[in-house]
Amino acid sequence: MVTFNYETDFKLDNENLLEYWIDTVVSNHDFSIGEINYIFCDDVYLHKLNVDFLQHDTLTDVISFDNTLGKLVSGDIYISVERVAENAIEFKETFIDELHRVMIHGVLHYMGYKDKSEEEISKMRAAENKALLAFK
Repeated sequence: MVTFNYETDFKLDNENLLEYWIDTVVSNHDFSIGEINYIFCDDVYLHKLNVDFLQHDTLTDVISFDNTLGKLVSGDIYISVERVAENAIEFKETFIDELHRVMIHGVLHYMGYKDKSEEEISKMRAAENKALLAFK
């Protein structure tokens, strides 16, 4: 089950379609969805989590807390809507495309994708792009 929670005025328009898309991406990787919670927030909210739980005193667009067990994908994905909007401008993307990339990025982490080395980043980007194409 995928749930969408809001700690800001932002609201998704198409929760059911997004849930179907996320489930499809997870299934295509031979995983199943357990419980994925998206929490949409602002920079202040996510910065506090970043400092308190990860000891990173920086702004970020997404933080994923992974509760995956085996092939059952579960966790909490916190997304700063403010940071996504700024990144969309910087990367010359639409807000929606950047939001979808960040949303699936967290799920891909749960399925073993990493993004610390150049090789890992390349694999993550390829998986993100494939997932984004499946949504369009």
